[in-house]
Amino acid sequence: MSYVPHVPYVPTPEKVVKRMLEIAGAGPEDIVYDLGCGDGRIIVTAAKDFHVKKAVGVEINDERIKEAIENIKRNGVEGIAHVVKGNFFEVDISEATVVTMFLLTNVNEMLMPKLQKELKPGTRIVSHEFEMRGWKPKEVVKVEDGNMTHLVYLYVIGET
Repeated sequence: MSYVPHVPYVPTPEKVVKRMLEIAGAGPEDIVYDLGCGDGRIIVTAAKDFHVKKAVGVEINDERIKEAIENIKRNGVEGIAHVVKGNFFEVDISEATVVTMFLLTNVNEMLMPKLQKELKPGTRIVSHEFEMRGWKPKEVVKVEDGNMTHLVYLYVIGET
């Protein structure tokens, strides 16, 4: 059994979800993976609004998985959005062309070798709030959401 990170569940605001997928340039040719997908809001938005080919949420918490499946059904994107139960350190993400995450800096750092090993050059990684220390972001975007300013980091495999 590999390391299971404890990352508190904090849903990404809808405005930030849209911006993350926009700066990744998500579209019909993309396969989006959301690491620690929570209630599935990113994969649902990717499928519904960005018309991606496939959206996969990786989640370890049974309660969140149930919420994500309900969210997928409620939005009618069952054929496109899927949830995989598992530890994102162990799930194969090599088919992804876009990876989204809202984790913690130390968890991002532990994921970096996996991302570099499994993802093809050109794959976009979008991290909400937490950077990948040591990698150079292609873009850092501020997203205003009510009283808060969120940071979104875009990285591209092969350009880090």
